[in-house]
Formats: sequence, C-alpha cells, structure tokens
Amino acid sequence: MALRFETRASDSPWVEAVWSCTSEHVAEMTSVAAVSWGLVFWEREGRAHAGISGPETRSGTAPVPEGSTFVGIEFAVGTSLRAVPPPALVDGGIELPDTTGRTFVLDGVRWESPAPDDAEALVGRLVRAGALVRDPLVADVRRGHRPAVSGRTVERRFRAATGLTQGAIRQIERARRASALLAAGVPVADVVSGLAYFDEPHLARALRRYVGRTARQLREGTGGAIALDLDQLTTS
Repeated sequence: MALRFETRASDSPWVEAVWSCTSEHVAEMTSVAAVSWGLVFWEREGRAHAGISGPETRSGTAPVPEGSTFVGIEFAVGTSLRAVPPPALVDGGIELPDTTGRTFVLDGVRWESPAPDDAEALVGRLVRAGALVRDPLVADVRRGHRPAVSGRTVERRFRAATGLTQGAIRQIERARRASALLAAGVPVADVVSGLAYFDEPHLARALRRYVGRTARQLREGTGGAIALDLDQLTTS
C-alpha cells in the first residue's frame, strides 16, 4: 500500500511546488494540514478529472481512487483565484466541470491540462488572463520584510489572501517540517528544540492535529498512506 510522490520546487513566484503521485492498492489516506490551495488533475479508469484543493487546517482521512495518477500544482501563499475567495476553499475543494483528457474549465475558460513539466506554462497563461491574483504584501511578509502598515492590516490581508491567519500558517508549516525530520530519523528531543516546541507533548499534539501521526509512526513509516511527500520536505 503506497502513494508514490515525485515533487519538485518551482522557479515561478506564483507556485510553491509541482507534484505527481500514483496510488498502488490504496483505498484511504491520511490527509494533512496544508497552508495553500492547489489545482489537482487525476485520471481513473481512463476518465480525466480536475479540481481545486483548499488549504487544510487539520488532518483527516480521505478516499483514494485505486490505480489513479495525479498531477498537482501547489500555489504560493498569497496567490489566489480571482473567481474563488480563498476563505471559501478552506477545509474544502471544488471539482471542476467538463474535464476531458486534455482540457479543463476554470473561471469560465477552457485550458489545456498540464503535465508535471509544463505546469508553469499553464500558470503563466492564468496570470496573463487575470485568473490568478496575488497580494504582494503577503509575499513581502513571507520573505521577512516589515511593511509600513499596522499588524492588524497585515493580519487582515493574510486572511483575505489565504483564508488563514499567520499563526495558523506557521503552526502547520512547523508540524510538516517536524514530520519530515522525524521520518528522516532525527531524535524527538532534537526536533522539539530545533523547531521551538515547548516540550515533547506539545510536539505530539501538533503532530496529531496537523499530520495525523505520532512521532513513532513517522519514524517507523507506519500508519498507512499519507498525503505528504516526506522526502521532498526533508531535502527542500
């Protein structure tokens, strides 16, 4: 039973990562909290599908179509769809209509479905058409800059652009990083100190909430299929 991922970083400021995945004898997976939305394309039994996946605020379980192949574009935090307010996607998603083996419909326009190697070309077309928008303040804050506006304004802009608070984004990203370190064999105590958790119970609560795994399960690779490319997180 496995979900086999291939993930790469992107040189587009609009994209965080591009991934592909195949499912082998998997009926259900642990879904993992995520800070951004994405476009997902998959094929099952010769039929093509496309959808929008939203940010996730906690772990859960989700069905997996057996024998399916997936291609996904994970967008940078602060990037959003003109037609769908980011808060409307949190802990949810939308399956797109009228998808064929080669095209899908988004924002009232038919687009060519991407392969992993040409995802940025699709994103570029979406940007030029105005279907994708971005709040530059969010990008600046993510790079460590301090904007000349109040903290309340920054928080409001983050919520509008992502559907999440800055605190939620930090907690989710920290838990995902902790998961990758534990899966790579880093001792729990080192993860606690390195990622500034208060103590091991604090880490355990974060893993349970955001990743749906214990530290031991992550070290041993047990617990079933999980929607997280731990190798990519470790090497990024």
